[in-house]
Amino acid sequence: MAGGARMLQAAGRVVWQRAGGAGLRGRLFSSTGASRAGSGAGLEKGQTLHGFEVESVQGVAELKLRAIRLRHQRTGAEWLHIEREDSNNVFSVGFGTSVQDSTGVPHILEHTTLCGSEAYPVRDPFFKMLNRSLSTFMNAWTAHDYTQYPFSTQNSKDYENLQRVYLDAVFRPKLREVDFRQEGWRLERGEGDSGWGIKGVVYNEMKGAFSDAGSLFATRAEQQMYPGTTYQFVSGGDPQFITDLTHEQLVEFHRARYHPSNARIYSYGNMPLAPQLARVDSVISGHAYQEPVAVPMEVVPFGDKQVTEFGPVESVGSVDKQTKFSISYLANDLRDVFETFSMSVFSGLLLNGTAAPMHKALIDSHIGSDYSSNTGYSPYTRQTSLTVGLQGIADKDIPRVEQLVGETFARVGEDGFERKRVEAALARVELAYKHKTANFGLQLMRSVSTGWFHGVDPVEYLRISDNVARLRASAEDGRFFGRLVDKYFASSRHRLKFAMLADPKYSQRLDQKEHELIRAKLATLGTKDLAEIDAKNKQLSEEQARVEDLGALPTLTLEDVDKEADRYALDMGVAGEGVPVQWRTTSTNGISYLRVINDVREKHPELWPYMPLFCEALTYLGTAKRDMAEIETDIGLYTGGISFAPYTSTDLTNLGHIAAGISFGSHCLDQHIEPMYALVLELVRETRLDNVGRLRALLSAMSTNMFNEVADSGHAYARRLAASTLTPEMQAQETLSGISQVRFLAGLARLQDLGPVVDKLEQVRQVVFNRLTMRAAITTNAGSADENQLALERLLDRYPQREVGNGDGSSDGARFGVESGRAFCPLPFATNYAAQATRTVPFAHPDSVRLQLLAKLLTPNYLHREIRERNGAYGGGAGFSAQQGIFSFFSYRDPSPLQTIGTFARSVEWLLQHEIEDRELREAKLSVFGDLDAPLSVADEGMAYFNAGITDDMRQERRDRFFAVSKNDLKDVAQKYLVAAPELTSQAVIGEEGLDMSGDWRRVSLQH
Repeated sequence: MAGGARMLQAAGRVVWQRAGGAGLRGRLFSSTGASRAGSGAGLEKGQTLHGFEVESVQGVAELKLRAIRLRHQRTGAEWLHIEREDSNNVFSVGFGTSVQDSTGVPHILEHTTLCGSEAYPVRDPFFKMLNRSLSTFMNAWTAHDYTQYPFSTQNSKDYENLQRVYLDAVFRPKLREVDFRQEGWRLERGEGDSGWGIKGVVYNEMKGAFSDAGSLFATRAEQQMYPGTTYQFVSGGDPQFITDLTHEQLVEFHRARYHPSNARIYSYGNMPLAPQLARVDSVISGHAYQEPVAVPMEVVPFGDKQVTEFGPVESVGSVDKQTKFSISYLANDLRDVFETFSMSVFSGLLLNGTAAPMHKALIDSHIGSDYSSNTGYSPYTRQTSLTVGLQGIADKDIPRVEQLVGETFARVGEDGFERKRVEAALARVELAYKHKTANFGLQLMRSVSTGWFHGVDPVEYLRISDNVARLRASAEDGRFFGRLVDKYFASSRHRLKFAMLADPKYSQRLDQKEHELIRAKLATLGTKDLAEIDAKNKQLSEEQARVEDLGALPTLTLEDVDKEADRYALDMGVAGEGVPVQWRTTSTNGISYLRVINDVREKHPELWPYMPLFCEALTYLGTAKRDMAEIETDIGLYTGGISFAPYTSTDLTNLGHIAAGISFGSHCLDQHIEPMYALVLELVRETRLDNVGRLRALLSAMSTNMFNEVADSGHAYARRLAASTLTPEMQAQETLSGISQVRFLAGLARLQDLGPVVDKLEQVRQVVFNRLTMRAAITTNAGSADENQLALERLLDRYPQREVGNGDGSSDGARFGVESGRAFCPLPFATNYAAQATRTVPFAHPDSVRLQLLAKLLTPNYLHREIRERNGAYGGGAGFSAQQGIFSFFSYRDPSPLQTIGTFARSVEWLLQHEIEDRELREAKLSVFGDLDAPLSVADEGMAYFNAGITDDMRQERRDRFFAVSKNDLKDVAQKYLVAAPELTSQAVIGEEGLDMSGDWRRVSLQH
């Protein structure tokens, strides 16, 4: 999400992630890429190189890598280098940053650190480097106990450039007060009589995060779980305490924590190691050893504890059933790697899927809508925890939930888990590490980081097969998991029961608290103090407007970009009676991948709103012969999962014509090809869509979860809403996954009689699953192609075949009526999202490449400064969807969305009056090529042609056009599409109910 951010939450963990271009970008092959020779070859334990001593060299055969651990002799900095044949190289510097308050100091420091350093004294070199690089990933994040600064790239020159910038940023940042005020918080006068307000990027981010009911619940529960430790505080910052942080405290935190003695350095891939060691040593060798800061991490057991708090609403339904309740149990020390692995598997068996005991007890009881957001095992604190909870319940049902949780633990303690389910869980673990992903190095880093920062040898986390084999052997007697129940749950000495009641006025109360906070701050300030604040704000505004000399920053040039696009050899064949099949035969590490699209084109639009529910139902309701619990076990044993999803695609030459339908896919080890296809066919043909009890539970969960998603991804919903009146595909996208779908699901969830819904789902099945509208894609090893062909033929023998009809209300894209307008969707959040969308040209049109470059130029050179730095939104920018033909603007967690709407227009005015520099055009092109050459997982190679009909020749032609775009081309398309055709532009705002949206704004309610 360019210029934005997101909050990642899983099992009680909250990671505050700065995402300034976090989308994967990069190249599959690089003409300047380094060879493996010299990466770490020849290094042995005890050897010293550039100030670092080798502590261990260990091979991990199952992951095809060699792990080298080093320690800096002077400072004690630790380094883990993963040597592996992978061109997508990763580097990261991280520091232990456990907190002792909720001011968000590590989070604000993470932002401010990237706002200029000694060698690169420009404002925000992090964002500037996004467009001077071919990086496949650039980011930074603050977790509970550490902060990391990772990047990845496939270009050796780029790798060195970014490494130098990152090292200087973290060890020698400027940490200016003006940057602290921009990124952290500041008091600022409002316009006219609106008084004072609080601005700041992190402040507004956290206001938005605390408007998310699920996030708030998980955060508050964890704080209550760990009193007297660092985990009772919010590392990302609690808005009510962020304003307690001073610039001086920020600088001191950096001095104490961002020291080499407290550092963990990670590198991965095939770049030579020795030059990296030399570069890092040159930066840190001037430091002497410094004892890292210690903070309390181990909680004193408190027995049983019950807490109730208030939070925001989580759906559009009645607040009578919006209570959230969970029970959390203290578990093992995370430094015990095998126990942590065992508890993770235990948690999955206990909770995940319809066969799980807790799912049967809690979800199938229909007491609540779904698990609470903190449900699961949390190995992110020194003492781990496991939580079980429900959301969408009535207050009176809390004792019943507590009773069911206790009974289920007792039953698991006595009976354990079915052996076949245990094998399925372990099979999923093993298959996951065989799957060739595009960002494997980053995934490895994430998997080892928490334990590493707590003193665990990170290589222990890489020995997956050892842990799997040990657990498999331990579970032989059938009592292994029962013993875990006895140890941690049957007689817990530390158990938290946490409830959160929905308060419809929660956002208003937050606003009131903010006003009280501002009044309290102002009460301590005199006239001289206020004048000083005004002066500092003026200085910040001038600094944000200052034209900078970026000459100090390294950059790639267009000469570093490959002129030729990568090509993927595809073979076209048929199966059955004429079903088209695309074959990609390559090295897949012994895995076969299947994808299928059933395309109904533009027919049956009256059924489209039901397609998301239908797709979820196929893997939830069970079949005529078996319940879903049994099927899920087989899916785990034989596949990496089976997924169904709605599918849309716009014609490459005509925005008025689209394809639509459902796609599905799976992957498996080659020895499981036959059962994978059999499972797919069983779900397609035999799912019991009339399983009303489970259908009601599914509807409730989908409705609640999609509503909550709006709080975290409101910018995406705003963009869909704005574009929904401009093209047939965007209208379909709004129907399938936009605000319209949120409203539709909420309406279905309130129905007493689901009979008509079952009828509609059956109609979807009859329309969609049809051999005559089907095409398949298979990616596999050469030796498994024949077996895949035979399995596909067997599937097609029993696949439905029906004559294609138009259905009721058949759509004709040629008759689609384009309408411009403004839509406002009020939601109970303390944050806002703005979007503007313009219909332009299809993929094949020559102006498409110019519009894509235009978006890349506007974001860093104008929109980032105005939306994020000046207005205090957490992110914003412009984007162009070439396949959908939509040019869009957006903002994320925005305190002033209407002001931002004006900024969108001013950005175009700025461009037309601005003398575009050679540097700006070059950087826009570099950014585009980074996107075009993003590394792909093996499963995605050739999928551009399968999904949308984009051939390698088309991609090459588009690439050539990007090289040829001129400055005048960008001004021409800006005038032609963004100025001269207002009838093709729409706007949308999703945000606070109290926003003044007078005028021609159409109100879009979530009430069905």
